[in-house]
Amino acid sequence: MRLLVVADLHYALPQYDWLVDVAGRFDMVIVAGDHLDTSSLVDLRAQSIVIQKYIDRLRQKAIVLVCSGNHDLDSRNESGEKITRWILQPQAKGVLSDGDSFVRDDMLFTICPWWDGPIVRDAIARQLAEASARRLSRWIWVHHAPPRTTPISWDGKRFHGDTELEQWIGDYSPDFVFSGHVHQAPFAAGGSWVDRIGSTWVFNAGRQFGAPPSCVVVDTESRQAFWLSAAGNETVALDQPLIRPVPKLTGLPDWL
Repeated sequence: MRLLVVADLHYALPQYDWLVDVAGRFDMVIVAGDHLDTSSLVDLRAQSIVIQKYIDRLRQKAIVLVCSGNHDLDSRNESGEKITRWILQPQAKGVLSDGDSFVRDDMLFTICPWWDGPIVRDAIARQLAEASARRLSRWIWVHHAPPRTTPISWDGKRFHGDTELEQWIGDYSPDFVFSGHVHQAPFAAGGSWVDRIGSTWVFNAGRQFGAPPSCVVVDTESRQAFWLSAAGNETVALDQPLIRPVPKLTGLPDWL
């Protein structure tokens, strides 16, 4: 399976246009949170409507997975914690999203919401515990915040990751975790787009301006992952130990 992974598009419509243009070349498109931009002059409700239309266009071309990020929060639950409700509308149309786990090609995918307090955090813990009973040959998570104390959560000055996610990875050892949130990580000295926690590969494509967005491409059959960005292109072999510095990409596979 060929996966295209982005995050932190933040209502950058040229990047969404690019995503729609190339989606048909992939089996699955994953947008790992922060679809909206709270700093924009455009009302968040209007933004969410536009992004829902893009997500609908994407699902005509590939399987689409989306999770919420901290910029996507538009409501509160009964306990007062911030949550994302607008993402339920694409979910009702068959888009895999917050709280979903599903099987495709002998792989289990689990998609986690952004958590703002103990209620949603504990719901994620239950979600992962329940999904672990369905685990197949590979288990893939989508979670907007990256694990803490890894290069993919380093912005050049400090770590911004999620300590709970780091603990969950230690508990369950999923095969891949796709995140975002820390825009600078792949571009900062000491940061990266890829790391390993035990046997788990963790990824953060980072954020760049203009189209195309920086992205991670994973080919599960050839066991390769690629990072494509304006700052350069790199690759790792997923059946080999991670080496640093991460090798530069010298050529693309024909399909890519």
